[in-house]
Amino acid sequence: MNLLLIPERILNKHMSNYADQTLKCEDCSKDFIFTAGEQEFFDKKGFSQQPKRCPDCRSARKHNKGGGGGGGRSAGGPRGDKPKFPATCSRCGVGFEAPFQPKPDRPVFCRDCFKSGAK
Repeated sequence: MNLLLIPERILNKHMSNYADQTLKCEDCSKDFIFTAGEQEFFDKKGFSQQPKRCPDCRSARKHNKGGGGGGGRSAGGPRGDKPKFPATCSRCGVGFEAPFQPKPDRPVFCRDCFKSGAK
C-alpha cells in the first residue's frame, strides 16, 4: 500500500475549519449566528473581522445609508446631491435643468428630444 503524506497546511486548506458561532449584535444586543458558510465567505473575501451587527441591523443600516456594499447609491435612487445646471434645448427651445454643465459650442437636448434621437 502506498501512503501519500499531505502537508498540514494543504490539508487544512481543504478541510472546513469553520463552525457556527454565536455573536452579540453591537446595535440591538441580540445574539445571532455567524454561520460556517459566512465565515468561509469572509475568509475568501479577505475580511479580517467578524460581523458586529446581526443581519436585521446590517440590513437596516444599509437601507438608512441609501445603499450598501461600498456606500454608493442604489440603482434608481435619488440624485438630490448632484448639481443641476440651467440649459435650453437646442432642438425645441424648452428650458430645463441638465445634470452637467452645458458647453456653448455643443448642442444640448431636453429629455424628450434626446429620447427621440435629436442630433
